[in-house]
Amino acid sequence: MKSIYLRNFTAMAVLVFFCMMLICLSFVGIGRMHLMRVLQADMVESANEVSRIAAAVGQSDTLDSWLLGMNVSAIANSTDNLIFVADADGCIVRCSDKPTRCRHIGQILPETVLAHTREHGGFGLTDLGGIYREALYVVSRDITSEADGRCLGYVFVASEPGKILGDWSAFLILASVVTVAILFVFLLVTLVYSKRMARPLDEIAAASRKFARGDFSVRVRQEYDSTDEMGALIDSFNKMADSLEVAEARRSEFIANVSHELRTPMTTIAGFADGILDGTIPREEEKKYLVSIRDETRRLSRLVRDMLDVSAARNLAADPSRRTVFDLNELVLQTLLSFEDRATQKNLDVDPQLPENDIMVVADKDAITRVIYNLLDNAVKFANPGSCLTLRLYKDGEKAYVSVKDIGETIPPDDLPFIFDRFHKSDRSRSLDKEGMGLGLYLVKAIINGHDEDIAVKSEDGMTEFVFTLKLAK
Repeated sequence: MKSIYLRNFTAMAVLVFFCMMLICLSFVGIGRMHLMRVLQADMVESANEVSRIAAAVGQSDTLDSWLLGMNVSAIANSTDNLIFVADADGCIVRCSDKPTRCRHIGQILPETVLAHTREHGGFGLTDLGGIYREALYVVSRDITSEADGRCLGYVFVASEPGKILGDWSAFLILASVVTVAILFVFLLVTLVYSKRMARPLDEIAAASRKFARGDFSVRVRQEYDSTDEMGALIDSFNKMADSLEVAEARRSEFIANVSHELRTPMTTIAGFADGILDGTIPREEEKKYLVSIRDETRRLSRLVRDMLDVSAARNLAADPSRRTVFDLNELVLQTLLSFEDRATQKNLDVDPQLPENDIMVVADKDAITRVIYNLLDNAVKFANPGSCLTLRLYKDGEKAYVSVKDIGETIPPDDLPFIFDRFHKSDRSRSLDKEGMGLGLYLVKAIINGHDEDIAVKSEDGMTEFVFTLKLAK
């Protein structure tokens, strides 16, 4: 299978090749037209100069004068053109060729050529009705007397196509060399650039294959600005790798914690049951151990039920059809009243900072009730006896904020980022379920996140505060 590097290089190479060919052909065409204009201008200037000299000579002498012949030869030699002069009847009387090679003098030009010269002059490829053996580029001008304006004769300046082709070939060779050089440089740059662009993709592919084998430690080197597309892709990939590595670590921790939580009661149940069956446990003590078996069985049942409750709560919290508009102020107050006896038993000073006006929110009322209940239960359970427990409700912008604050043992800073993780139990006293399974705060966060809201915790100097948000009703 062709790599993206090879496909990209091939596409760029083809594009560059056709672009360079188009540019080359354009310059070649422009160069040819330029050469033709230069040639034409040179021939016209020569024809005008010979016509002017011939007109001056014709005032006192004939056009076959040796003086005119010398000027014609001099101009022809300096411009490398072929020049001859014909009289008014079209008979060629002077030629720039050497006498030994000249075969033009004495020849009569066709009337059509003379008529065209008188009317248009001009420039074109012609053999002048057989005067030349092959077609040449010819510029013709008539010779007009300055005294009376009569036609004294004609001047014809010719240039061989081979001369133009020679100049043209030199230009073409130069253009070809430059084109090939530029094309080579472009292809080299494209090769290097394509390889450099494909390298991060190769690294991402290699990293993905390692991910498939369970190795989440590999990362892609960031050699680009994170604001461009490739840099953003690499940055996102590495962040995904970080998340996968963390998720894998949490999954392993989750499995280890579940295994531990299940192993302990199951070992206890199996041990007591074996002791009763094999007679190790005296018959008079069987009831005591059966009670322990019952308690451990119920503990397992609670664990499974809580895990199922967490899953169900997450799904229900994410269901928009269960969300209604209700007064959060009233819900907080009702939930707080259910803790009156427990707060009194612990001699807690409860400070409800609730607004006088209603705060209407859109949420799953039952799920939010559970969130507030769990946070209050956590605060009452771990607040120092005789301390103050604060429940505050306020709104800011389009959000309602609920704050539950207690004074007790400070949560270690290293544990704060993981306080909402499932089965996290660095401090069992901060677990919301009575058996210390570490599902309470995980359930709270799952419900809040299911509403697309946030919950945060802060703990310092013995004061712990949980704050979560809800969307205000419009």
